[in-house]
Amino acid sequence: MEIIETPPTTKNPPEQFTGDVWLDPIASPREEGQRMVVAKVRFAPGARTAWHSHARGQTLHVTQGVAWVQSRGQEKVEARAGQTLYCPPDEEHWHGASPDSFMEHLAMLDMADDPAASTTWLEHVTDEEYLA
Repeated sequence: MEIIETPPTTKNPPEQFTGDVWLDPIASPREEGQRMVVAKVRFAPGARTAWHSHARGQTLHVTQGVAWVQSRGQEKVEARAGQTLYCPPDEEHWHGASPDSFMEHLAMLDMADDPAASTTWLEHVTDEEYLA
């Protein structure tokens, strides 16, 4: 067993996010055959991801605040602290904080065989889509 040095908090890039979003890595593959990635992600009110998908799906567990999550072509859903959401492989979706609440979630996914293919980033979520 080993204690893993805590990487620094990073601010997520504006190419993939709207608003202020910070990421704290928790777990990543350390040995051959491992795929698990876990991060704590914090969103300022109104902040959100761009549309994206994950090759092996993604699980989100809301730890604080109010999350808004939407899959392409479906209604937006609201999740609160303690609730968990699952996005199936290759399902285009976005997630973020409601307009009046900070939100924090744990983002969990399995890396694809080609790590660069694990997440496919698409266009930004417009204000109209976000508020619909």
